[in-house]
Amino acid sequence: MSKPTYPSRPSPLQLDLANRLIQQITTGELPAGTHLTEESLASRFDVSRTPVKAALRLVAQQGLLDYHVNSGYFVSASISPKPVPDRLVAGVSGDALYQQMIRDRKHNLLPDTMTETDFLEQYAVSRSLLRGTLVRMAADGLIEKRRGQGWNFPPIISTQELMNESYQFRIAVECAGLLESSFKADAEQLRNSRLAHEKLLHQAEDEYSAAAFFAVNAAFHEMLARFSNNRFLLQAIQQQNQLRRLDDRIAHSREPRRIDSCKEHLQIIEALENDNREWASALMRRHLTVARDMR
Repeated sequence: MSKPTYPSRPSPLQLDLANRLIQQITTGELPAGTHLTEESLASRFDVSRTPVKAALRLVAQQGLLDYHVNSGYFVSASISPKPVPDRLVAGVSGDALYQQMIRDRKHNLLPDTMTETDFLEQYAVSRSLLRGTLVRMAADGLIEKRRGQGWNFPPIISTQELMNESYQFRIAVECAGLLESSFKADAEQLRNSRLAHEKLLHQAEDEYSAAAFFAVNAAFHEMLARFSNNRFLLQAIQQQNQLRRLDDRIAHSREPRRIDSCKEHLQIIEALENDNREWASALMRRHLTVARDMR
């Protein structure tokens, strides 16, 4: 077996990709044995294969991937218990800045309007890294470029009225997405999502992580939106997930709802595995309605 060489100074993009993969592996979104190819990941993250190749090497260095000659990388079946933050690849990355800005905004540490100079005074990063992160946040609907100088943050889903509107929007969009004529489910992705949900259900109470639950939850809804093959629908759900990350009441869901939510997701997965999209849509409507009414 030939051992891959590791880059001495990975780029911010390589760090971002590596840490995203680490999060998906440790939360169970990518279960043991999953084959990770450069081509599929490049398509998934909308990047070239070069940074993906470097990211895979970084993740393998953390002991989360096994490398097989002529086959590539597979999620390791022997992952030792270790906190997610301890596994993340160190370095100044756009993803680290992105997450820090989300946390600061969530805790009202950033005003509604800021200039690039304001951001640079707040965070010790290069202007190019800052601009790249702001562009990414804008694409995710977390910030808007003003016509003049500066950036505006949209309102956080912080009131019951805004939360109800968010759920009503999701009910309309997600249920319809399951019935799109272009909808096509991927059996392997459904299987991986099922395994990730079952892993959460069987966790002991002291192993429960709100962040891991939210990651699996958000990935499930984005997966179904992606199956619709409607890019605008997918963008809408991705934006909703980003806005939900800014609300502690959503991102840190209560234990009873975590169990019920996982079971409801599994019912929807089963309906799609049986090619019953009408039933899956009805289950989704009930799932989102119950979640809305419990807030």
